[in-house]
Amino acid sequence: MTAHMRQFQAKPHYDILDGLRGVAALLVIVYHVFECFDWTPVPHGYLAVDFFFVLSGFVIGYAYDSRWNEGLTVGHFFKRRLIRLHPMVIIGAIVGAVCFFLQGSVRWDGSHVSAGWVMVAMLMGMLMLPLWPGAAADVRGNGELFPLNGPSWSLFFEYIGNILYALLLRRLPTRWLAALATASGVFLTGIAVHDGYLGVGWSMADGGLWTGLVRMLFPYTMGMLMARVFKPMKGVRGVFWTCAIIIFMVGCLPLTFGEMAPWQNGLYDALCVILVFPCLVWLGASQLSIGRATHRVSHFLGELSYPLYAVHYPLMYLFYAHIGFDGDLVPIAKMNDMWPVAMALPWACILLAWLCWRFYDRPLRRYLSNHY
Repeated sequence: MTAHMRQFQAKPHYDILDGLRGVAALLVIVYHVFECFDWTPVPHGYLAVDFFFVLSGFVIGYAYDSRWNEGLTVGHFFKRRLIRLHPMVIIGAIVGAVCFFLQGSVRWDGSHVSAGWVMVAMLMGMLMLPLWPGAAADVRGNGELFPLNGPSWSLFFEYIGNILYALLLRRLPTRWLAALATASGVFLTGIAVHDGYLGVGWSMADGGLWTGLVRMLFPYTMGMLMARVFKPMKGVRGVFWTCAIIIFMVGCLPLTFGEMAPWQNGLYDALCVILVFPCLVWLGASQLSIGRATHRVSHFLGELSYPLYAVHYPLMYLFYAHIGFDGDLVPIAKMNDMWPVAMALPWACILLAWLCWRFYDRPLRRYLSNHY
């Protein structure tokens, strides 16, 4: 690591926030395992992505706001963010291509895809270049921005958030940042109420780029705003476990479609992102000292959180291919037949993520940090 980079390593670390990121990643895994069936234990699991955005905004603001006056440059900031994020972007696209070949190289409608277009989709994913619905490289035919590794859509918007922060957001006075967060929160609520939920941004269809941008912008700017005004709460204990339970409770509350108006479900989503998640981040940042056992759990989940999120979905594609779908994309196999595989799949995701982290991500990031 260069002397210029080493001078920026002294700030205290929020182990609890790392652990909560891991909890949210587990919520995403469970949500994706069951999302194609009629029943899921975490129907609001997609909101974990919005928690990631709040957390990222807070951590970025906390880690970098004071360092621009200490010699940090835009180039060094982007270099650090690329070293942190992009190795897993690359391996996620590669794992996605491998799994696509393993499941027979077919789209959702059963049509075959040539190896050349799979390679194009993999290259686009590795370069974080999104696809549009109907593109020849849209190898699954589902209109995803990144068809070999669907969740990369949120990393794409994370990159946009990093660019906005380095070029604009960090320069805004706090009151202007608060105004931007307020305005984007209003737009976020409007999208959620209009669509009936906040599961947007993964496709360009139906205005997915701008709705995804708003979905990222509010929690991201709210996290940055909190980092500027943060003062830890006093006397808090057991924060990690309390917040972890609340995150899963948010995910477990049932969807209201069919029981209440969709706009009410959208309002629930918006309230979670606007109120609940910022409170959880504030609470999680308030307790720096934790017990040894909690520290081990939190540290493990924190280390595994990003690899787990970045590489799990290709295994979901294999699972969906195993289930099979009819012409209306209704699963052929039923949950009663699939539950042993469904129960084993999260563990397979965790193992794959650990292998990627242990033998690829950690050593590569260490090498890049030391040399670049």
